[in-house]
Amino acid sequence: MAGLGREILTAGLFGTRGPMSAFTLASQIPNLLSNLFASAALSAAFVPVFTEMLEQRRRREAFMLASNLLWIMTIVLGALTAIFILLAGVIMPLFTGPTFTPYLNDLTVGLSQVLFPVVMLLGVTGLVVGVLQSYEHFTIPAIAPAVWNIVIILLLLVLRPHFHGGHEGGEQLYAYAIAWLVATMVQMAMAFAALRRIDFRFHFHIDWHDPRIRRIFLLMLPVTIGLGIINLDQLINSVFGTLVSREAPSAIEKAFRIYMLPQGMFSVAVATVLFPTLSRMAARRDVHGMRRAIGIGMRQINLLLIPAAVFMIVLATPITRLVFERGAFNAVSTHLVSIALFWFAFALPFAGLNLLLTRTFFAVQRPWIPTKIAAVNIAVDVVVSIALYQPLGIAGLLIGTVIANVLMLGFLFQRLRRGFNGRLDGAQTTMITARILLASALLGAVSWGAWNLLNALFGGSLAAQIVSVGGAGLAGVYVYARAVFAMRVPEAHQVRSLIVARLRRA
Repeated sequence: MAGLGREILTAGLFGTRGPMSAFTLASQIPNLLSNLFASAALSAAFVPVFTEMLEQRRRREAFMLASNLLWIMTIVLGALTAIFILLAGVIMPLFTGPTFTPYLNDLTVGLSQVLFPVVMLLGVTGLVVGVLQSYEHFTIPAIAPAVWNIVIILLLLVLRPHFHGGHEGGEQLYAYAIAWLVATMVQMAMAFAALRRIDFRFHFHIDWHDPRIRRIFLLMLPVTIGLGIINLDQLINSVFGTLVSREAPSAIEKAFRIYMLPQGMFSVAVATVLFPTLSRMAARRDVHGMRRAIGIGMRQINLLLIPAAVFMIVLATPITRLVFERGAFNAVSTHLVSIALFWFAFALPFAGLNLLLTRTFFAVQRPWIPTKIAAVNIAVDVVVSIALYQPLGIAGLLIGTVIANVLMLGFLFQRLRRGFNGRLDGAQTTMITARILLASALLGAVSWGAWNLLNALFGGSLAAQIVSVGGAGLAGVYVYARAVFAMRVPEAHQVRSLIVARLRRA
């Protein structure tokens, strides 16, 4: 929610104009690299090796491995950061299209130079988070993104008045970039502070010839594509977006932030919690336990993401208007973002399942399988985007994302099913998903009807929009919950029990 608050603030301040698209590209390049070669990839490759050593009671060796990896990653990513800052003027214009003016190109370069140190910071943070996850400490990694967003909001409000507006407020985006960098430092500091709970200390230790380091880097190589696919898809959408218009990259980014709200709340949470569990099961060769955990995880993701996708499909424009339309974000911006959100929603459940299945391959240390499949995903996305961006604009770019995610899920599931000798609870998952789809259709119909009724009664003020969209959501969720319980979806009872338990603890 804090991330959504940040996006609402920046939408009101900067809208979807050209300078905001420049910031979108400037932030996506370092964000992509940090996910490909640092935070997510490092954590996914490191956790199985580190967990295996802990399972074998080689705690001291595990700690020395982590220390060695910390210093090597700091040196490598620090050098990469320095090189990029020096060459940003050559690199960044390669990602902008003919709709970008010389001013926007220069702004993109300058913002990227401020933002690129986050690659090193997130690389170190990814390693620390991997250690915490191996010990099943999820609290700090879970709340750190919220703190990150809050720090950005506060610093942006404080720093922005100190920058002159420039062309379309472009110079004020440097305040946003500085806030982003400082917040990443705070996030890293929080992760280090959490290590005290497991009595972990990093030591100065560098051994470039450690075979376990080589093993982790070999695991990282395919993981870089597998886990970074969603960020790479976003960069592809933004780069091709510059061919559509100056506003398209920032419009797609705003829609992506709404799309990522249920993705981050549900599928990322499920995959993150299951990953170390699957790694331990793989180390113990517990095939039955893994099969059961994967099936439950897939059905839980479907239970939560399919209705979320349907809700965004039927109410894409009202949701966008409620969340963003104020200040510099006008009706034209709402139209552009709602188109992107509509098509993003179709990809939501497929992307969530892809994340879980990809991490399953990483847990069993077979990362090359999802890597090859992810390469197909990227190729399909690029080909469809090239074919459709001219006739369909933003919609054509997002249709490429949807098709690529559907194909990737099919390939991942078939390959994983083969690895489990044809047994992966497929029949039960299909049956439960059919019930979820039926209940989600009811949610969509009820939500659409409720919104139209409430919108006609209360009008278009901000308070009225909150009532109409919120009322439509509550009505839809009520009908959906009654339907899945009536159809005896086991995962619905699991989720309800989890919510009740957390409320009691609170």
